[in-house]
Amino acid sequence: MNNDFRYHLTFTALNDGQLLREALMEYGISKRALTAIKFQGGALLVNEVERNVRHSLIKGDKITVIFPPEEISAGLLPEKGELNIQYEDEALLIIEKPPYQSTIPSHDHPTGSIANIVAAHLQAQQIVSTVHVVTRLDRNTSGLMCIAKHRHIHHLMSEAQKRHSIRRTYEAFVHGHVSDDFQQIIAPIGRKDGSIIEREVRQDGQFAHTDVEVIKRFTVQDEKISHVRLLLHTGRTHQIRVHMASIGHPLLGDDLYGGTRELMDRHALHCVSLVLQHPLTHEKRVWQSNLPDDMRKVLE
Repeated sequence: MNNDFRYHLTFTALNDGQLLREALMEYGISKRALTAIKFQGGALLVNEVERNVRHSLIKGDKITVIFPPEEISAGLLPEKGELNIQYEDEALLIIEKPPYQSTIPSHDHPTGSIANIVAAHLQAQQIVSTVHVVTRLDRNTSGLMCIAKHRHIHHLMSEAQKRHSIRRTYEAFVHGHVSDDFQQIIAPIGRKDGSIIEREVRQDGQFAHTDVEVIKRFTVQDEKISHVRLLLHTGRTHQIRVHMASIGHPLLGDDLYGGTRELMDRHALHCVSLVLQHPLTHEKRVWQSNLPDDMRKVLE
């Protein structure tokens, strides 16, 4: 494995007398990452000279962090395939996921996932990293996804998620005419007793918050339908599907939570907007995605 392809990060010391450890922590490098750098083939350089974390800095010093190479996750086989890439740089990969494609391999779908294809994409760029999914989508959900190209970037994005500074907006079609033009659903979600997959609103669940705005109410084949926009404040498994079912408006196509497949053969959910602060430049970035063909046909 060629160390030239290890992930590098370079920045400048801002204060005289600050310890290298403190500067690294301020830059978002975790203690876990520092341990990996020390014991797994990374390096800390100050003005191109290797130093330890107790080194005292001078303002203007050039600090280079060389992270150890990552090993691809066990069982993740790189596969050539199509990726609909909206944006890519040295830190992030923003893609549009089609429906009927898994985000990561599973027992039922061990190949052909987004992660399999991204692994090959990174390999082709000689990036020594595994696949770090920041915003995961269910197999039947389509739309925008964020993937970090290194575990340090994934750490920074995970911290951003804890601060609720990554905003994901979805659009969905649900059964029935939702009465309120806008409402907040704040209801804890947990695993349903006796099920591995199914979730439900339950008092001992995890806090979950979804904003629901009605875009349009219409009727197709005597079926009342609402086109809704949903903003996630938390990211619980099946959150939108569970919350909408809990107020009596399951998603079209979502037979797990009370919907029917007469008009769509997958749950009608698409991530239309992704807003985040870039982990390295701190610039606010916004990506948009149009509804896919199967959802547009329902509208038409």
